[in-house]
Amino acid sequence: MKTVAELRADVIDKAAREEGFRARLLADPKEAVREATGLAVPDSVSLEVHEDGPKVAHVVLPPSGRLADGDLERIAAGRYSEYEWG
Repeated sequence: MKTVAELRADVIDKAAREEGFRARLLADPKEAVREATGLAVPDSVSLEVHEDGPKVAHVVLPPSGRLADGDLERIAAGRYSEYEWG
């Protein structure tokens, strides 16, 4: 099974190569991720995709320590139930 980082890299690579996929990723991230990876993002997880540009840059901070890498992998694989979010 791929790690979250590998899945993220796959999605970003596909978006860089395919303009149609890039547009779908921006419009409907969960469906586009499912298309690219075969994994469903649970309804309890918010997924946002932002595009950097010449005058816009995004900084993504890591989680504050609440979720471990194993938890993130289970979320990406759709195996993290809602009650576990606490």
